[in-house]
Amino acid sequence: MLQDQGIRRYLEESEAIYPPDAARLSIDEQRALYEALCRHFRRPRPAGIAVRDLSIEGPGGPVPIRIYRPRGAAPLPSLLYLHGGGWVFGDLDSHDDICAELAAGAGVAVIAVHYGLAPEHRFPAAFEDCRAARDWIAELGHAHGIRSEPMVVAGDSAGGNLAAALALDARDRGSPRISGQVLIYPALGGDMSKGSYLAHAQAPGLTTEDVRFYFSAYLGGSSVEGGGSKFAHPLMERDYRALPPAFLVAAEWDPLRDDCFDYAQRLRVHGVPAVVRHEPMLVHGFLHATQMSQPAQRAFEAIIEAVRCLSLNGDLPSDPVRTE
Repeated sequence: MLQDQGIRRYLEESEAIYPPDAARLSIDEQRALYEALCRHFRRPRPAGIAVRDLSIEGPGGPVPIRIYRPRGAAPLPSLLYLHGGGWVFGDLDSHDDICAELAAGAGVAVIAVHYGLAPEHRFPAAFEDCRAARDWIAELGHAHGIRSEPMVVAGDSAGGNLAAALALDARDRGSPRISGQVLIYPALGGDMSKGSYLAHAQAPGLTTEDVRFYFSAYLGGSSVEGGGSKFAHPLMERDYRALPPAFLVAAEWDPLRDDCFDYAQRLRVHGVPAVVRHEPMLVHGFLHATQMSQPAQRAFEAIIEAVRCLSLNGDLPSDPVRTE
């Protein structure tokens, strides 16, 4: 049972904007509702953050990006942030406040990506757009006050999937060097027939059936479970050696919860430092609830600290509170 009053209020306000039966609507109608939801909870950007919109070249055409950085700062480490939304929803505005607060709190340059959305752009389109942004940072970011190293990749939900995939790809290719991955309630392609996919199949904010729908939209319905690419299902990888340290955040009331623990365990077995911050009172999507929920705000502060530590020296935070 959800005990945090702030999260209960967040869910009530969310459902008033984005009803549980929204799947009956067209994709365009659902996107309009998602945009309204994000606008409703959006916070003002912190003072002192410079923001610039650019377009870079991707394999399928131009890819919009947005750069956030503290004003007047020297060249900064980079955080490539990939927004959630089931690969179907979201853009540079949906997570604007989150990216701005990460830049201000961690003292990094945050680069957000508006990757191609499904079902119009199916896998590997979003992955390739994000890879183009990652490589742009390494090759051309210096012209915008962004250091090529260290670079942290991060994202929430579908964005966590893309961040993990980029870390795998960089390891396989041998460059660019990724110093850390921060995965916030990520969808990593876990087994939907067990664990949290069953225990929290009807979780508020995201159900197991929703997860199936989003993977189907992203992959075209052919590789929702099993098969396919490790860059769509990072939990399909068999060799996790030489990957960057990982900080994962698992919300208890979320069918994706166990993906965090499974991924962290596989990393640790292969000698990669990984911790999971488990949030027993939080739900999927809590990043939009930090104004009204103290547990959500504390979790976000821990995320900011993880980005700061990984950007400074490639180490995970030393505070073990609420991590496993």
